[in-house]
Amino acid sequence: MNTLHIDIFSDVVCPWCFVGKRNLDKALESWRAEHPDHAVAVHWRPFFLNPDTPESGEPYRPFLEKKFGGPKPLLEMWQRLQETGRPAGIEFAFEKIELRANTLKAHRLIHYAQKAEPDQQTLAALIEALFAAQFLQGRHIGDAAVLADVAGECGMDRAAVLAYLETDEDTADVLAGAAEAQRLKIGGVPFFIFNRRLAASGAHPPQDLLKAMQQSIASED
Repeated sequence: MNTLHIDIFSDVVCPWCFVGKRNLDKALESWRAEHPDHAVAVHWRPFFLNPDTPESGEPYRPFLEKKFGGPKPLLEMWQRLQETGRPAGIEFAFEKIELRANTLKAHRLIHYAQKAEPDQQTLAALIEALFAAQFLQGRHIGDAAVLADVAGECGMDRAAVLAYLETDEDTADVLAGAAEAQRLKIGGVPFFIFNRRLAASGAHPPQDLLKAMQQSIASED
């Protein structure tokens, strides 16, 4: 069976990445209906939107107000994101987020899941749950116990995940993956690579992502 490979550079504290993930889900529904002879392998790759975030996190709203020039510009940006998210079925709840999270542990959890759980459905459920924890529920996804809870809710072994996250295992691999994004000069996420041939940057609509999939397969011929 032929396989469509999709690499996605993303960070789970990036709202545009959540929109991009939902749009990809819709595109993949259409793809699978049109190409039942193609398997799909999605690989999530690390990107640090805020690499200087303290390990314990820091207050969320003050950081963003400083970054975007005050309360009014921040509220305007949140409103634009909420309007963008609704067609993808996302009701952003930014007001629930108290801490800006350091996402190294979250990226390590994704790395762990991709090593230990080759099942694409389990992986997709974990990615969705991480974004939901951040943007719908306001949970602190920089905390190992919270991440272990999220993993457990997706059917993974919570105790094993927590034990893993409390070590430094695979940290070097995750940091090397993020360095690869810099080497490729990826300046923003989500960033999609289809079949290692065709790239798309940004939270494109489902029809655009589907077109990119089709073009990446066509380029094989």
